[in-house]
Amino acid sequence: MGATGNIGSRLVRLLAADERVGSVVGVARRPPRWTLPRTTWVRADITKDPGLAALFAGADVVVNLAVLFQPSRHPDITWRTNVIGGERVFRAVAEAGVPALVHASSVVAYGPGPKDRPVDENWPTDGWPTAPYPREKAYLERLLDIFEHRHPGVRVVRLRPGIVIAAESAPQQRRVFVGPYLPGRRPPGALRLVPSVPRMRFQALHRDDAADAFHRAVLRPVHGPFNLAADPVVDAGLVAELTGARTFPLPYRAARAAVDLAWRARLLATSADMFDAVLALPLMDTSRARLELGWTPRHSASDAITEFLAGLRQGGGTDTPPLRRTIPHGGRLREAATGTGERQ
Repeated sequence: MGATGNIGSRLVRLLAADERVGSVVGVARRPPRWTLPRTTWVRADITKDPGLAALFAGADVVVNLAVLFQPSRHPDITWRTNVIGGERVFRAVAEAGVPALVHASSVVAYGPGPKDRPVDENWPTDGWPTAPYPREKAYLERLLDIFEHRHPGVRVVRLRPGIVIAAESAPQQRRVFVGPYLPGRRPPGALRLVPSVPRMRFQALHRDDAADAFHRAVLRPVHGPFNLAADPVVDAGLVAELTGARTFPLPYRAARAAVDLAWRARLLATSADMFDAVLALPLMDTSRARLELGWTPRHSASDAITEFLAGLRQGGGTDTPPLRRTIPHGGRLREAATGTGERQ
């Protein structure tokens, strides 16, 4: 599930190229047109299709990467995909007798935590209660707790990556988190400033490194949760260093008010509640992934951000429906016309 998204599109390629893998079934609501060796694409909607257990029959591992970030203004819709759809996937795994389930959780599943030291996988996964996406990811963690209790014979892996970025995902993430009004190119000579907001420190990693961790989780006999992130920690100073910009202090209240006003005016796709959630995210310790998965990111967070910013400037995107460069039949004009924060 989610085989055409940011991580999934790369993971499918890794699995298809691995001689240890007999076959790959990529499940998506909108399958791509391209093909890969030993790979079959299946069109399915995890929120309503009745045949998920039959689809999973005979599989060695099911990887759940399906996720919906928008519409942020209609959390009932994202809940239907992220929670109800996720629960249907878990139930189908049990019904089909699949021996392993790899689930894409997230750093946003964690409750508020420290910004001056990393926490391990035992940090509470309470999410941020007022933002839909963290709330949904935290709820899925509870569903997995129940699933593991009821089905102890299934190997369950929960991967909790930081913010996953790449040049190919830049157009999608611009649509999802910002909206249509972010300039594609900076005017020559324009002054660039990066606001420095208290506690705005988070972790990121390159999409290829995230996919590599999922690849390893599929094939290695590991179980349980794993944090995924690359160094260094991202803050205003790092972004300014990479872009040649300057930082300026911006108090929390002013920053939140600006985000809230822009979201309510439909100029921004991210709500103030999600802004609060990012400020509350803990920093993660990735020792367990390095020791048990044998995983080490090949790209630094700085490299990932540099590539992501290049993708924003140069168009980015790739040939899958979620990662396409523009929305068909109108591009950014259609994004604005259909409502910022309404679609991705």
